[in-house]
Amino acid sequence: MTSLLELKQYIKRFYIKNETYLAYVWKFLLALISIAVINNKLGYMSSLNNMVIVLMASLLCAILPANFIVLISAAFIVGHLFTLAPECALVSVIVFVLMFLLYFRFSPKDTLAAVLTPLFYFMGIPYVMPLAMGLLGTPASVVSVGFGLVVSFMISYFSSNATAFGSDDVEEVANSFQSIISGMIGNKSMIVMIVAFAITLVIVYLIRRSSVDNSWKIAISAGAISLIICILVGNLSFDTDISLAGVIIGTVVSALLMLVVEFFSFSLDYSRTEKVQFEDDEYYYYVKAVPKVTVSTPERRVKKINRAREQRR
Repeated sequence: MTSLLELKQYIKRFYIKNETYLAYVWKFLLALISIAVINNKLGYMSSLNNMVIVLMASLLCAILPANFIVLISAAFIVGHLFTLAPECALVSVIVFVLMFLLYFRFSPKDTLAAVLTPLFYFMGIPYVMPLAMGLLGTPASVVSVGFGLVVSFMISYFSSNATAFGSDDVEEVANSFQSIISGMIGNKSMIVMIVAFAITLVIVYLIRRSSVDNSWKIAISAGAISLIICILVGNLSFDTDISLAGVIIGTVVSALLMLVVEFFSFSLDYSRTEKVQFEDDEYYYYVKAVPKVTVSTPERRVKKINRAREQRR
């Protein structure tokens, strides 16, 4: 345990010391991975698949604010869908405009949630996001996580039904537009997951904000259980095609990952809890103070030996 705490301190010190450079690196990598996933799932516009374009867009995201990653990713999606069929691009633009109005209004700082949700979705563990944002975010993070889920299902829908689009006939285009709208809005699996993620995120947030001992661990456990129950109830009620085995396995894996996050973000020593009472003219205060688990890392001492003096002796 001591070695893990020392490793934690080293990582924190390294990040604080090199925070500026690491910010450029993680934004570049996040943009590069996001664009690569979009090109892999869609990839209809050949020019956007060019590695030079991908690297240039990723470098641009690295030097600009983090929200630019969301905008660049949306631009790549719209570009690919326009090549597939203009009606597909139009629907995606409408979806992005509506979602951006909500995103920039309620959770503009949750860039990681908006970008990572589709990535974890295609990795098979989207259940990480409601647990993570419940621990590290606010209830407003429901908007960014929901935005990420809508984008994930939209990409999957167009990727799976690509052969149904691309007709030049006006009537066929109108029918395609209607089928896209009904196929996305009527997607019961998407609705069930959005509702389940929202409920789980709020539950995790409320519990981790409480003053009970081990609140983060309790929040992770309660969130994992509520997520499974919500999706199970939604699956039975709306007869969705969500794999319950995948939900259970993915949620367990997500909960284990959140324990790692809890170790690095909220490691407390409850054995040294102190309760303090004091008052002023207006209020009487009851304060519960729980110290963080810390360990002093050994300092390296470099001893310099003057070889010239040693030879003289």
